[in-house]
Amino acid sequence: MSLHATLAAVTDRIIERSAPTREAYLARMRAAASKGPARAHLSCSGQAHAYAAAGEDQATLATSTGGHLGIVTAYNDMLSAHQPFETYPAKIRDAVREVGGTAQVAGGVPAMCDGVTQGEAGMELSLFSRDSIAMSVGIALSHNVFDASVYLGVCDKIVPGLVIGAQAFGHLPAVFLPAGPMTSGLSNDEKAKIRQKFAAGEVGRDELLKAEMAAYHGPGTCTFYGTANTNQMLMEFMGLHLPGSSFVNPGTELREALTREGAKRALSLSALGNDYTPVCDILDEKAFVNGIAGLMATGGSTNLLIHLIAMARAGGIILDWQDFSDISDVVPLLARVYPNGLADVNHFHAAGGLGYMIGQLLDAGFLHPDTKTVAGEGLGAYLMEPFLEAGTLTWRKGSSETLNDNIVRPASDPFQKTGGLARLTGNLGTGVMKISAVAEEHRVVEAPVRVFHDQDEAKAAFKAGELNEGDVVIVVRFQGPKANGMPELHSLTPFLSIMQGRGQKVALVTDGRMSGASGKVPSAIHVVPEALDGGPIAKLQDGDVVRVDATTGTLAVLTEGVMDRPVVTADLTAYQHGTGRELFALFRQNVTSADTGATVFGV
Repeated sequence: MSLHATLAAVTDRIIERSAPTREAYLARMRAAASKGPARAHLSCSGQAHAYAAAGEDQATLATSTGGHLGIVTAYNDMLSAHQPFETYPAKIRDAVREVGGTAQVAGGVPAMCDGVTQGEAGMELSLFSRDSIAMSVGIALSHNVFDASVYLGVCDKIVPGLVIGAQAFGHLPAVFLPAGPMTSGLSNDEKAKIRQKFAAGEVGRDELLKAEMAAYHGPGTCTFYGTANTNQMLMEFMGLHLPGSSFVNPGTELREALTREGAKRALSLSALGNDYTPVCDILDEKAFVNGIAGLMATGGSTNLLIHLIAMARAGGIILDWQDFSDISDVVPLLARVYPNGLADVNHFHAAGGLGYMIGQLLDAGFLHPDTKTVAGEGLGAYLMEPFLEAGTLTWRKGSSETLNDNIVRPASDPFQKTGGLARLTGNLGTGVMKISAVAEEHRVVEAPVRVFHDQDEAKAAFKAGELNEGDVVIVVRFQGPKANGMPELHSLTPFLSIMQGRGQKVALVTDGRMSGASGKVPSAIHVVPEALDGGPIAKLQDGDVVRVDATTGTLAVLTEGVMDRPVVTADLTAYQHGTGRELFALFRQNVTSADTGATVFGV
């Protein structure tokens, strides 16, 4: 089927809008490619330093023209999703030696767990860690001795940061090597119920801890469809993963085979061979439109409304929220994965997974079929699934039929006819809402507001019984990137869910973030302008009536005279120091708005 007219129109306007910056970026990448890596041109002393610890590869590096692979790793064993990366470098070295190449760990990048920092001061560094990761990639690859690169990262800010960094070296091929999700434990739905019971005081902390440990129980990505697993989806839809590799569990023979093949594939794409495919050619305007379509069809994380914009800008491509909104209006929701359903990502993968979804979207005209990928020309390879045949990695055609229509459905019979995200505008500014998990009867809330300046104030009011009666819109402001780094406010979810569950109409409005697990409560998030920038939400007072309407895309205060008030100020000194906050003052002072990627980097 031909490309849907809306996707074609959005792509054309992105290309037109981005032309000057995209052309300048590509010119820089072509110039870098023409110079090639400086390995052979290093001084003898420089080469000696570069190869001194290369062990058995030392002589090859000094005398051979075989390809040299740079490994950028986000390994630490604080993140369950990243713990498997501990053993990847040795496997990658062994794999590339088989094809006459060499590999070195170019550098490590920081990786923090949003699960650990949720509701804590460290969460205020989370968003900024993305740009720190990108800068760390720059340091890692600054030695300019590599012909290609592989990136080891999975979680929330790590993959976007790695993509931004990879594009600074966009003349190099780049393959992203995932670690896969942990095996299924306690269901995400049951875990959420225990959290709500704890928030309501019905169970103690011992039972809460027991449930959490049963849910997060081993190596691999958390199994709900949050930001980390949305990242993995994007890497397939945008052509940076090997086909079918995102959701293969750690510690399996198939996972190891995919890791080895990904390393070899990266080298095969270098300028030394006949299939030179730099990452700047893969991540073009069509690839980003495909990524947005995948985000909508799967009901992915709201965080990508910020990250995709920042990722695109790193390659000279300018996206805006209207692009997301227009694509969401036509791309159907084809998946129900927790928190949008009861299934986890392992169930999703077994039901047909990304290969099935890509096939459905291609057939319905909702993806560009002709993009470049690390697997070759076009998305056709991503309809295939990997398997081992007598110990050898190969691919076969994936299922063209859903294996569980409670989890994935065909484009002809979707869960809903539009995508999983909505843009909201009005006199309070512009925000976004993840609607894939929000029931239709909860998508419109018109109620008086209660205003708070941080999530702890809101939680305290709930515990004090101040939010027990009546419909209410909870406003949590001064949570934007300039105010305090735009932390996720996911710890609000349990008590908001309790309020909704006892029959109250409730919504959240904030200039902060929620997360990929934002749940069933309608949440207008990422509101711009943020309160610290004088946004209208800084004029709201308790009792003002606000309408949050995901059906018409409205975010408005209905009380007269609000816009005539002066903006309030807030004491933000508590956000300036402690837990590393002081080290990120330059980020808070220079960050752009959420709708332009909340980044410290220009176009």
